[in-house]
Amino acid sequence: MQELESFKEVLSTPKKVVITTHHKPDADALGSSLGMANFLIKKGHKVTVITPSDYPSFLHWMKGNEKVINFEDKGKQEIAKKHIDEAEVIFCLDFSCLSRIQDMQESVEESKAYKVNIDHHQDPKDFADFRYWSTKAAATCELVFELIAKLGEKAAIDKDIADCLYAGIMTDTGGFRHPNTTKNVHLITAELIEMGADNSKISRLIYDTNSINRLKFIGFAITRRLIILEDLQTAYFTISKKDLRKYHSKTGDTEGLVNYALSLDGIKIAALFTEREDGVKISFRSVEDVAINKFAAEYFDGGGHKNASGGKSPLGLKKTTEKFEKLIKENQKTLFNQLELIHEKN
Repeated sequence: MQELESFKEVLSTPKKVVITTHHKPDADALGSSLGMANFLIKKGHKVTVITPSDYPSFLHWMKGNEKVINFEDKGKQEIAKKHIDEAEVIFCLDFSCLSRIQDMQESVEESKAYKVNIDHHQDPKDFADFRYWSTKAAATCELVFELIAKLGEKAAIDKDIADCLYAGIMTDTGGFRHPNTTKNVHLITAELIEMGADNSKISRLIYDTNSINRLKFIGFAITRRLIILEDLQTAYFTISKKDLRKYHSKTGDTEGLVNYALSLDGIKIAALFTEREDGVKISFRSVEDVAINKFAAEYFDGGGHKNASGGKSPLGLKKTTEKFEKLIKENQKTLFNQLELIHEKN
């Protein structure tokens, strides 16, 4: 309670605020950032949202998107650094470790601004002056809503803010299908709809807005790049740089692809291996009783949520997938029972 009072005192007078989120922001990352930004602007603060990278075009409808600064844009990087250097308050949303903001890390670390961390991922690092954190929350947008309510400012949430927050909660619950869809999620989203959030329109903009190239890419991936290991209850996609170039892939085009593998009957673990310039990016998914985040952390320098995690590998596409298959085979029994035994076994 004391920390909350200190946080309220910091925001009691107009401040220069920077809001940032993790590299390659998703709907929860951008929704929480722009939702919080729009709220703070209404309260008289001067706010700049800076993302470490670009993000999918299907999120560009959020209010304030046109003013977001992409730190990877070389022409705007010095402007971004100036905003960070002059900031009195820096909000770090939807990540628990400053390494998640990549090239921005040094600037944020060196800033003397009051730092705020709002997040729902596991194992947060101690870098903030005020932290509002809970792994029980389905999304950071859920926590942003709760924090605004704790500040006694719920009435300040208008349609634009509600739209942003609803989008993040909707996507981080998999369209309200994942086990993290709690009673609290439904209560909050009901309030957001009452506040003006257009749930039907938001769903259409995020899930049903595709380019022809993306649809062709998804079809290609399912027919040519899907590997099914029935005996291991595992399926995965391998996407090369050549594949991405062939279909003129843009940021967000691989979003949700891994879920097609997990949707197969009998599959408990799914993965997407995407070849990038700096290595192989990995997305892991699992059914409720398989804690894939432990596997990701143990073997692929990753982590995240129990059933949705990320990872990376410097080995190249072929060697990475070979390693993945080998590990799944070696740990098949423990993976589907008690994943934490993997470390002891190896």
